[in-house]
Amino acid sequence: MKGSDPPPHCMMGASAVDTCSVRNGETGGQILPGLPEPGSNSQPNGEEESPEPPPVPEEDDEAKFPQLQNNTSGIPDPGQRQPSEGDNDDEPAVATPFIRTSSPDSASRTAPASSHLHSQEDKVPDRLVYNMHKFSLYETASRYYIVGGDITEKRYRILNIDRNTHNSDLNIVDDKIIYSQKEMNQLLNTIDDKNKSTGGIKLRCTTWGVLGFVKFTGPYYMLLITKKSTVAMLGGHYIYQIEDTELIPLTPPKYKPDSRNLEESRFLSILNHLDLTRNFYYSYSYNITRTLQFNILKERQAFADGLPRALDDDYNVMFVWNAHLLEPATESLSDPYDWCRPIIHGFLDQAAISIYGRTIHVTLIARRSRFFAGARFLKRGANDLGYVANDVESEQIVAEAQTTSFHCPGPKLYSSPQFTSYVQHRGSIPLYWSQDNVGVAPKPPINIQMVDPFYSAAAMHFDDLFDRYGAPVYVVNLIKEAEKELREGKLLAEYTNAIDYLNQSLPKDRKIIHARWDMSRSAKSKKDVIGVLERIGDSIVHTTGFFHNGDGKLNASKTQNGVARTNCIDCLDRTNAAQFVFGKRALGYQLHALGVLIEPWVDFDTDAVNMLTHMYHDHGDTIALQYGGSQLVNTMETYRRINQWTSNSRDMIESFKRYYNNSFLDAQRQEAYNLFLGYYQFSTDQPYLWDLSTDYYLHHADPRSWSISQNRDYINWFLPWHLEGRSLQPYVEPTGDIANKPASFFDDYWLEYYRPSTLSSFPKMFPYKMNSTIKYIPIKNTQEGRYDLSPFKTRNPSSEARKWRRMPRKDVMSIENAKGEELFKLPSEDPREFTNSGDLIAREPTSQGKVKERDYDGTIVTGMDANGQLLKSKPTQLEKTRAAQWTFKKLVHESLNPSVNATEQEDYEEYIQHPQTLPLVVSSELPDISDIDAEYVSYVAGSWMTDGLAPTGTEEEISLYKELLKVGDNPLTVTEEDASKKRYKAYKKWLRGKSLFKQQPVDYNPTAAGNDILDIDVF
Repeated sequence: MKGSDPPPHCMMGASAVDTCSVRNGETGGQILPGLPEPGSNSQPNGEEESPEPPPVPEEDDEAKFPQLQNNTSGIPDPGQRQPSEGDNDDEPAVATPFIRTSSPDSASRTAPASSHLHSQEDKVPDRLVYNMHKFSLYETASRYYIVGGDITEKRYRILNIDRNTHNSDLNIVDDKIIYSQKEMNQLLNTIDDKNKSTGGIKLRCTTWGVLGFVKFTGPYYMLLITKKSTVAMLGGHYIYQIEDTELIPLTPPKYKPDSRNLEESRFLSILNHLDLTRNFYYSYSYNITRTLQFNILKERQAFADGLPRALDDDYNVMFVWNAHLLEPATESLSDPYDWCRPIIHGFLDQAAISIYGRTIHVTLIARRSRFFAGARFLKRGANDLGYVANDVESEQIVAEAQTTSFHCPGPKLYSSPQFTSYVQHRGSIPLYWSQDNVGVAPKPPINIQMVDPFYSAAAMHFDDLFDRYGAPVYVVNLIKEAEKELREGKLLAEYTNAIDYLNQSLPKDRKIIHARWDMSRSAKSKKDVIGVLERIGDSIVHTTGFFHNGDGKLNASKTQNGVARTNCIDCLDRTNAAQFVFGKRALGYQLHALGVLIEPWVDFDTDAVNMLTHMYHDHGDTIALQYGGSQLVNTMETYRRINQWTSNSRDMIESFKRYYNNSFLDAQRQEAYNLFLGYYQFSTDQPYLWDLSTDYYLHHADPRSWSISQNRDYINWFLPWHLEGRSLQPYVEPTGDIANKPASFFDDYWLEYYRPSTLSSFPKMFPYKMNSTIKYIPIKNTQEGRYDLSPFKTRNPSSEARKWRRMPRKDVMSIENAKGEELFKLPSEDPREFTNSGDLIAREPTSQGKVKERDYDGTIVTGMDANGQLLKSKPTQLEKTRAAQWTFKKLVHESLNPSVNATEQEDYEEYIQHPQTLPLVVSSELPDISDIDAEYVSYVAGSWMTDGLAPTGTEEEISLYKELLKVGDNPLTVTEEDASKKRYKAYKKWLRGKSLFKQQPVDYNPTAAGNDILDIDVF
């Protein structure tokens, strides 16, 4: 397959499965469409086999080669949904229903299969839970029945839900019985017989899972996933995005809602403001609410404890956005997650890096916290439980696609060394502060609502970070320091005091690292923002590390201890740019750990980094839309100063969109969040949601309840075991009864990824359709052999990132505050350095051989005081004048002596060799008048075609124009005859006046001017 990535391989005995059909773990020959599987009496599409033999096709050319389909039946079932042209997935977006015999007449039913479900061939392994993949919703007059089937379509279960009025409680029953297809058909037919008098049993819809149940003023509603799409694959486990949902009332068929109950309709309208089809994700077999490191460590710990797998799902409730809707199911069912799907909200994208036949999958997952969630100006800071606004966990998983699963060949379960991950965090500043957006100001003033001397909210927040990620926490604070009107500076001082206070109780090697830097000021001053972020990112990766799986024996493993917590005032634009640079640095180390790169570094303007840039750009746009109402205002192009005309206009438009949404639409979004997440629950003794003047009390707990339960010490504010390091123990072989079990007993990735009993074609499988660096390769240059196929080749040789190649670690500059406490370390080989206040300074030699420091705004830095602050002096008027004269002379000299440097020469050669260059003239024939726009007709049909293009005007104007066209023998020499010309008179006056820069006086010298500037002899 030319031009595509190599096929992913399975391991467990056979090293690869490269056939177009995989059946129940067999790696045999391809099964032709229309023929049943040998030794099986069941059709793969779910129908029982008919006793008649399959029809023999006629002997013609068309019958000899049947068309390939996505099922093993050569003739499509008329009752089955036919795939449309837009169905590009190996699995349809809308689930197919359970195929049953609707007639209770036994004569019309197919003969029973001779092979029972529990035969020796289909013996079910001793698993705790069977993952059901798709569901069919049936209804009678009194109940709903959800029939769930596994991915093999051989095992089924049923869930009973009563249809009640609004005065009744929710009644759900799960019988825990596993049925075969035949048994499920008999059960549904029996239900149909018993309900013939009321209409029997009917198929209501198909669904991919239940999202939960909700109740307002009337009856219960059931929320279902009706359409999905595949967005990622991790270890053979697919991750899906919700494309469509349906809200079904659990009421009898003849129930009519009260038309006078307008409140119920309004609650439903508010709920519909939250679009569940945008950036909500779930998986059937992979816990996407946790990081890859947490999932691997948990499974490995279960093996060490002698268990076949972890006993509970252990979802992180912080990221389960339908947790409130799942509460009724959790109270009624012992295993609610067999039927219900926990979902996350945020962002997910996956792409492939193709490296000369090796394929690297890069997955970016952003999980938004449901605690203290809301819109931009309505949710700021932290609540009294330590949860912050816009809390987002971003995980970057880099894995090589040599094997599909998380297991190492052998098998060594969950020990594949091909998986790495790196986790970052963003969140609002954990203080009690807010912004009132009632007025029309685009930047409302910042108000610190309460000053807590013990910083309880910040303490609980950082203790939660220790619990989730370990220590230390590396705080990258990007808010502004220097402002005309103090806004963000209020938070900077208070946040710094909070970190200093909390660090007093932490051990020395677990202290919070606080790196503050005014990124906005540096960007406006046109300083090298990316270079500074590169250095900070390198320091972060060395401090926290990253996760690299392995068995601990043949393949060394690593774990990430600690996390980089990045914030600006909104945690959107500046934060996303910083997280991209940190992710780029981590990508280099991850590829180095996988053995792809010799050095842990990737350059800008390479195919790999360009792809990562697009992923983080989409990541930032999505998070910004969810929190701020618009896409990113400042993108990486802004901070790298690329395409400034287009990026600046885009930034202005997105800024206006954000202002409009914050002013007029945020209130609606906040009501939808409060209702869906369960912060507001209807009660007869409370006002309606739309009558509340504020939702402050919905997101802040009663101090009388939480203060007693927390009972934290003001000094020892953290739990000591949260600071313990995470480590991956060497692999331990399973013992006891599970010692000889196959990998399918522990992980059913084989069923989900390779889809047994289904004819799968490579072009329709997700790993072959994902975005890849191959798309950046111009095909024409590749065919001509003039293109380097490496995704790490810099396409722009003048890229600014090349001068920031990682320096040796032996020389490191330590940044300390006035108290001598270390803030962060940065490599110091480059002449540009940091100061304690975050200023970027440059060192340059003087004429006397000494070194003086000059700030980038022209201010001369003479040294530092005792507190570590810069001592600056303003340049004198004479220094300013000389600087202006030197700049003007250099400008004129470069204009009269043009030159092309090596970089410009390379750019020009790259341009003329570009495959998409077009000639300036494509045709010499005039187009038809009918094909020309009306505004150009008068020009095309004008008199210039016959009269020519001779100038028109008065005789004086024509003579002046002709004189202007004359070119002398020495055009750069000004003679005495030219003195009377207007332009030279104006130039003479200008030389006697003021300079071009800042209107500074010029010490005019006619001779010097003539010799050094324009060689003017007339004066």
